[in-house]
Amino acid sequence: MAKALGENQPEKRSSLEAASPAGLWMDAHLHVDLYAEEEREALLAAAFAEGVEAVVAVSMHLQSSVLNREIAQRYDGRVHPAYGFHPEQPLPSEAELDELFSWIRLRHTAGERFAIGEVGLPYYTRLEASQAGMPFDEKPYLELLERFAALASELDRPIVLHAVYEDAAKACDILERHGVRRAHFHWFKGSEDVVRRMAASGYMVSVTPDVAYEEEIQQLAVQYPIEQLMVETDGPWPFEGPYAGKPTRPAMAADAARHIADIKRLPAPEAAKILLANTRRFYGL
Repeated sequence: MAKALGENQPEKRSSLEAASPAGLWMDAHLHVDLYAEEEREALLAAAFAEGVEAVVAVSMHLQSSVLNREIAQRYDGRVHPAYGFHPEQPLPSEAELDELFSWIRLRHTAGERFAIGEVGLPYYTRLEASQAGMPFDEKPYLELLERFAALASELDRPIVLHAVYEDAAKACDILERHGVRRAHFHWFKGSEDVVRRMAASGYMVSVTPDVAYEEEIQQLAVQYPIEQLMVETDGPWPFEGPYAGKPTRPAMAADAARHIADIKRLPAPEAAKILLANTRRFYGL
């Protein structure tokens, strides 16, 4: 889940970004609609000029989904929308959820291209409640993820997941029950056991620029097969380390790709080619 930020013009490019021809990366997880309306056009134009072939625009709820669809229609083939309900927020009424599911089905009936997401489980909300000594009922969130997984399976659509640490195993159980084939765990953190389980199931994981400074993410990049990795920014969510104080933009996915190349001991162009092919294949782009 991202936060709204200010201007999104780059102050300084990495050497990899500056030397990159167009179309070498995809930002596999971006909250386009959470950028200020007046920023979006410049943000996307800069991204495409800096080597980003396309972005996957994930949604927070129905209104977010509607807006992402409108943006995607203006950038046909370059903004790929995903529709869902982000779990780190209070659940809406059953009627509102029914409206969201009906709206997604209409998009499918119309033959539109989209994924299901962002959906998942409220790890951070539950943790905050626990730390505050407050009760938290996870059951309705599990039921909602069941519903989204069933929809993804029925419509044969990719599903984008917010499910970290112990929630990842719960999400895997749900995906397996519904026979979901294409699952993308974004900005994932979890145990070695669940990492092995996800890799064996063919699920995809996307890595953010925090691979530059987070040992946990670096270790994930070591463990996970490169054929099942993608890169993302989760913009406008801000990063720390070398990115502290800098607005998040899609071309920062190039830095994640460079660090993956270093970790996998591959030439940067080769790693970029593999990561791009993975994202194209997974999303059918």
